[in-house]
Amino acid sequence: MINYTEDFSNKVAIITGAGSGIGKETAKRMINNGAKVALWDYNEDTLNNIQKELGENSLSVLVDISNENSVSEAANQVRTKFGKPSILVNCAGVAGINATIENTDPDEWRRVININLNGTFLCCKEVISDMVENKYGRIVNIASVAGKEGNPNAAHYSASKSGVITFTRSLGKELAETGVLANCITPAVIETEMLSQVSDEHKAYMISKIPMGRMGQPSEVVSLICWLSSNECSYSTAAAFDLSGGRSTY
Repeated sequence: MINYTEDFSNKVAIITGAGSGIGKETAKRMINNGAKVALWDYNEDTLNNIQKELGENSLSVLVDISNENSVSEAANQVRTKFGKPSILVNCAGVAGINATIENTDPDEWRRVININLNGTFLCCKEVISDMVENKYGRIVNIASVAGKEGNPNAAHYSASKSGVITFTRSLGKELAETGVLANCITPAVIETEMLSQVSDEHKAYMISKIPMGRMGQPSEVVSLICWLSSNECSYSTAAAFDLSGGRSTY
């Protein structure tokens, strides 16, 4: 029997959206297993609170992931404090305002695409050279089952997450011989703070599609993130890992 042990010693991780939800729980687990973790978020109060909780092996950085200069400056802070990143987990995202396509405000469409898709692109682009130079890296992007199936009244979110899936496939294939692996996760509805952005009707619709009949828990996503970020993950790249309680099986 092979026992899987998480060891992130000597690893520097960047986690976006680290102030809450999946990002926060991932940061805790990686630090507890030896990593130095940069906490990226746009909420300063939340960041300050989480860094106090996580201690000296964490670094809170206020960053707008949809802004190229902000991402570049944040990455330089990480390099100065901890060294070059070897792990990137893109958790930051927004659900957007539920509306039919006809009634979706173009500014809201652009906001969701800019954060969910363009932000993932900018963060990956910023760290690739560091990882390739070290001949080691793990990139985990959080997509969604909505990116596979498309949710009604959430076209902006669905399109952004579909983009994350295909972007990750391209990235993983480009880097396949460098020692840098890039994968994504496609969760169904997960019980996090982001659900406050979603109407009760839309939450009920999403849960009704899940054969297990429940939301996923952040800890269940974190377990998969940590495996994909570890040395144990060595032959998977450009892949989308389902985490949907049976909703999606392809």
